[in-house]
Amino acid sequence: MLPADLRTAETELLEAVRAALAKGGRGLWTAELRFEGLRILPVALRLLANLQPQVAGIRLLCADAGATALAKRDAPDLADSISSLGDLQRLQQADGGSDGVVILVAPTPADYEDVERTCGQHRGPVVLLNGRLEDAAVGIGTVARERRKGFLGEWQSAYALIPTADGALRHAYPADWQFYRRDPDGYRSLCSFSTKPDTEQLLLALEKAAKG
Repeated sequence: MLPADLRTAETELLEAVRAALAKGGRGLWTAELRFEGLRILPVALRLLANLQPQVAGIRLLCADAGATALAKRDAPDLADSISSLGDLQRLQQADGGSDGVVILVAPTPADYEDVERTCGQHRGPVVLLNGRLEDAAVGIGTVARERRKGFLGEWQSAYALIPTADGALRHAYPADWQFYRRDPDGYRSLCSFSTKPDTEQLLLALEKAAKG
């Protein structure tokens, strides 16, 4: 069932991230809440606050100094666990790498190289919250293919709630991806996928459902 509101979605996200982190190892995990107009920083701060009691040394990383300062202002009790991507890079240069769990908030394609470099020197799990690392400008061609086969191909989904043209996609690790069709009386579960479906697969699922 699709979550009825943001707080329900956040509860699902928290449990899925916990399950992903429990797998252990150096995992690269994505978490996506693609609500229209959503302010992701408050979501990130609540996620950090809920994980902190169980996850020693967890830190929240913002892409730039401005967002980092805003996060520290909004959550002064969490300020010691909040830093910027640049801050962690400087720590890695001094210490030869970094450990612990990192929540990386909303980096953009402009941050791609910094994110790749930082993750390469981090020995613990990384949770990428509402990141957009793929650049439409390099969406085709050799660079895009290399990125998808390389760094971008290493990420696994911990949680996703993504609206589509005809419904919504939902994924909560370790369960399958669920596709919901938007009907006049609400959303209806249509089918599941073991991996994230592409647009063509979703259209095919809608066609099959329409044919009964």
